[in-house]
Amino acid sequence: MQFEDVFNEIAFILLVAAVLAAFGLALRQPVIIAFLAAGILIGPSVLGVLESHEEVELLAGMGIALLLFVVGLKLDLHTIKTMGRIALATGMGQVIFTSVFGFLIALAFGLSPVTAVYVAVALTFSSTVIIVKLLTDKREIDSLHGRIAVGFLIVQDIVVVIAMITLSAFAPGAGEDRSALFTVLEVAGKAAALLVGLALVTRFVLPWLLGRIARSQELLAIFAIAWAVAMAAAADLLGFSREVGAFLGGVSLATTEYRDAIASRLTVVRDFLLLFFFLDLGVRLDLSLIGAQVPQALVFSVFVLVGNPLIVLIIMGLMGYRSRTSFLAGLTVAQISEFSLILVALGVSLGHIGGETLGLVTLVGLVTITLSTYMILYSEPLHRRLAPALKLFQRKVPYAEAGKEAPLEAGIDVILIGLGRYGGEIANHLLNRGRTLLGVDFDPEVVTTWSQHEVPVVYGDALDPDIFQRLPLTGARWVVNTTPGFESNLAPLRLLQEQQFTGRTALTAHHEDEAAAFMAAGADAILRPFSDAAAEAADILTGAMDLVPEGLVRAAQLREFRLPPSSGAAGLTIGELSLREQTGTSILAVSRKGRMTFAPPPEFRLFPGDHLLLLAAHDQLERAVWVLEQPAPGSESSDTGKHDFSAGSLLLTGDHPWVGHTIASLDLRRVLGVTVVQVERDGRVIVSPPPNETLKEGDTVLLAGNAHTMKQLDCAIQPVASN
Repeated sequence: MQFEDVFNEIAFILLVAAVLAAFGLALRQPVIIAFLAAGILIGPSVLGVLESHEEVELLAGMGIALLLFVVGLKLDLHTIKTMGRIALATGMGQVIFTSVFGFLIALAFGLSPVTAVYVAVALTFSSTVIIVKLLTDKREIDSLHGRIAVGFLIVQDIVVVIAMITLSAFAPGAGEDRSALFTVLEVAGKAAALLVGLALVTRFVLPWLLGRIARSQELLAIFAIAWAVAMAAAADLLGFSREVGAFLGGVSLATTEYRDAIASRLTVVRDFLLLFFFLDLGVRLDLSLIGAQVPQALVFSVFVLVGNPLIVLIIMGLMGYRSRTSFLAGLTVAQISEFSLILVALGVSLGHIGGETLGLVTLVGLVTITLSTYMILYSEPLHRRLAPALKLFQRKVPYAEAGKEAPLEAGIDVILIGLGRYGGEIANHLLNRGRTLLGVDFDPEVVTTWSQHEVPVVYGDALDPDIFQRLPLTGARWVVNTTPGFESNLAPLRLLQEQQFTGRTALTAHHEDEAAAFMAAGADAILRPFSDAAAEAADILTGAMDLVPEGLVRAAQLREFRLPPSSGAAGLTIGELSLREQTGTSILAVSRKGRMTFAPPPEFRLFPGDHLLLLAAHDQLERAVWVLEQPAPGSESSDTGKHDFSAGSLLLTGDHPWVGHTIASLDLRRVLGVTVVQVERDGRVIVSPPPNETLKEGDTVLLAGNAHTMKQLDCAIQPVASN
């Protein structure tokens, strides 16, 4: 199949790449695999469509330049500093291990020393782009193993740039008729000139220039692309690789306040242009050589898939990390990187190695990227199967993670797993209501932040079976899981059931099918962040305030107030509250769960969460809000942090003062703060007995209400979980 012009040819190539990428997405594979497959399909070995090699190579070169530019732009040395020695030790340890043993394996296959060096170095690098994408999709990018992985991936990125600088400096012909010392001095001089010039421009020119360019986001993006390509060209003129120049161009902008805006706008352009690089690699693959390279590729693939994670597991274990953290971090290096392919392609262009080496490394890339993607996606089931064997790589006391934990005390009311935006807000509300709380989170920074506020928090992952063996489950009323994801909620529920947890569990569901599955599995409550927030928003938008005509009230002001659960007004009637008598404020309407009551009568009872439409002068409204926000006087929950609700049963003997009286005449709710829930009489149960029900000798009365009163009544406290 041949096309008459370049446009039609490129259009067909893009269509093929899009279709294969869609198949790859269905198989949960990175687009790199799809683009390499597209290159093979359009190459001479299959369809033979590609004729515009120069155009594709040009676009591929720009794609690589932008890739290195964005890497430099996002180079976050802070991540390396925060992870400290673990990122450096793991990153450099893995690079040294893989390069040394990879070199020996390559020599054993009969490869030349130069080719063996290229292959060994290519095997050391892992794909930052793929790993960050997978960890982000799994919501593990902020976990401890995620942060460590990003740290040593940055170390790898720095190493690969150094490798490119070194290799490009020794291109064939670069040092002809010159001594080695002179060549080294010349390279060092050019490098110094490039770095000094770039430092001066970064210090004195770029801040002023970007301040004016950034007024237009479109111009900012165009300038960034131009700067990346210009730096690549400058490095090429000085005898370095274009990739190194583009990387340094990104580093020069990394300290500016516009780095994030530039990176976000260039990501799509970068990915589009990189498509042509992987297409070009696929086209270069000679399928006639694949058969002979398969044994070597399989050996190198097994080495990467097993050896790289193993060395990370060993290093992190020696440094005091749990085997689970080490294993999950190690899986992120079980593949080679797009930089591996770029490095080998650079070696081909420099004449150091032949095209068959590029084919070999590309084949290793296809195997390792494909398999490691599934290894990372299904890391938890894989860990559960290997957990007993992985314990060999863990110290008896994993001190590196043990130091992140607060002392665990029994008698915790709520164990809250996940302290993100949603979980953090729940924690604040629980603490404000006097509940004792123990937080669990996998983000070390979150653990540190909450610990600084003297809130007990431990480092842990909801999917880690060991965490539930270390938590003080005995006596806990609730275990609440706010982490998103089906398996992230279901697996901890099963672990709690295995631990025979006697409290109640609350899971977070974003879809109704998840909620149904959680309830069927035995969850006691379902949290629905999106639907609950949407319902609350709808209540506000359709509340009484929305229906009051604009300009109706002139001499006074209207305000909508949501009654907090801690308010002493909750549970009172409007008459009992006497807000108008106290503050001169009228309650015009009450909105509750989307239903409105206008001009509520004095006997209308208020509940937490009610939206009250208040009418008064400004100072009167402020006084009314203050009154409504006050907690109930003398309430145990507000003063001591203890619960004021309990349930218990009371056997009425013949001399009990309640015998012979109706429930209404006793008025237990007003007098004692308790409610008669049911009456057991002669083997018969009366649920929610009517007010005119007369209590008799031998009745067993189930009461619910004030815990202090229940204790004074000498009730037999029932094993009923409280709210």
